[in-house]
Amino acid sequence: MSKPSHRDLRREDFQKALREFDTYLDITLEDLMQLDKIAEKHARLRESGHLTVREIMTSDIMTVTPDTSLSDAARILVEKRISGLPVTDNDGKLVGVVTEADFLCAMGIPCHHPTHSVWQTLENLFRHPPRTADMPSRVSDIMVTRVVSIQENQTLDDVIEQMKKHHIKRVIVTDDQEQVNGIITRSNLVQVLLQQML
Repeated sequence: MSKPSHRDLRREDFQKALREFDTYLDITLEDLMQLDKIAEKHARLRESGHLTVREIMTSDIMTVTPDTSLSDAARILVEKRISGLPVTDNDGKLVGVVTEADFLCAMGIPCHHPTHSVWQTLENLFRHPPRTADMPSRVSDIMVTRVVSIQENQTLDDVIEQMKKHHIKRVIVTDDQEQVNGIITRSNLVQVLLQQML
């Protein structure tokens, strides 16, 4: 018979455990059960730091090439409801990334400020009418070429460290040959956190 998991504990188990103590505890049964839930939550959060990139990344991703037109890249962002696209060469090797912020900057809207919130960026959008007349035409004209990448066998802690260090919202997942295998965004991190809270 398998040993019951920690989640199988019931109220009567805590009552029996309290009676086994040889000393007086100034704690109610409800306090003890609540403490157990809180400790279990922290244990799950601690264990989640060891999740691998492979376990949390989004692997079904869209990519563009440097020669992709900005209108096509913008269409992908809007239709797929995503905020950034890895840019690959013809062999699938990562060469850059293009994001909503890059489009805004190309239209003359102040962006890429590390301390700006999404609301400040939106405020800039409405205060500075976009200029589209002299917009570049290709992804290569606006993409960022210094891209932070990570490999599948690294951990969630590694991802968070890279995002904090570089003030970025996404990390591209690559293999040893710089082929794009996936992406991790803040949405992926929120999903992991919410799953640990259940």
